[in-house]
Amino acid sequence: MTAPDPYADRTLEALGLAEAPRDHPLAYPGVWPEESGLLDEDRLLPLTGHTFPGRVPVLAVGSNACPAQLRHKMREYELSSPLPLVKARVTGLEVGVSAHVSAMGYVSASPFRAPGHTRELFVTWLDPAQLAAVDASEGVTAPTGAYDRVSLPAADVRIELESGATLDGAHLYVNRRGVLHDGTGTPLRHPGERALLTQLLGRSPRLRDLFGATPEEFCARARADLRLCTAGTRLFAEEGWTTASGLEKYLPGQQTGSPGTGASLSPPLM
Repeated sequence: MTAPDPYADRTLEALGLAEAPRDHPLAYPGVWPEESGLLDEDRLLPLTGHTFPGRVPVLAVGSNACPAQLRHKMREYELSSPLPLVKARVTGLEVGVSAHVSAMGYVSASPFRAPGHTRELFVTWLDPAQLAAVDASEGVTAPTGAYDRVSLPAADVRIELESGATLDGAHLYVNRRGVLHDGTGTPLRHPGERALLTQLLGRSPRLRDLFGATPEEFCARARADLRLCTAGTRLFAEEGWTTASGLEKYLPGQQTGSPGTGASLSPPLM
């Protein structure tokens, strides 16, 4: 008689974590777990630790904290090793809006500097192959990709894990084009995809001409249309909506020599 699976209730489906933004753009950034866990293919298992020597800690500010999205990325590069996600209280950052339109059909999140501000994020602990895959998915390895991976020192950004331990530093994906602002020059916080697209489309007739009048039309037109996404990204700048993230000082030199960088991979649609 086969023993029952003690983790049968830990599947992404059972936990309500199975929907990936790349399949459902208006769900971006996807559902984040309520607790730390070990992503093991279709399951999110309990963790027995909070730090993982030999792996690189990378803060997730958007869909990289969504297990279903991470599962997609790992499968895209035929990777199956477990991936730890650890809850943390992060001081010095907030989640803003990337100044680009993704060919996945949404406008994604990007961090900005927010001194003194504390919020909950996840730290993903990536092995070299996983790090290379996520780098490729974020465009780090592409000359025209949206993001660079940077290294944040603990002196600038405090990362306190659930255990109470603080990290000496971590990596972070920063948009090369900056972030969108709220009309006053202050970076706009990402409110969720439907609310964001409703707001942006309402502000710009030119954006509606490109992508339609509703969030649904925006996602449908943007999805996998690189020419249109490039035009939308250019329009953000032309409308004067972009501003610096405050993290630009970390950008130079991050594509080479970053600790833990694995082999280069070809990027999928970004």
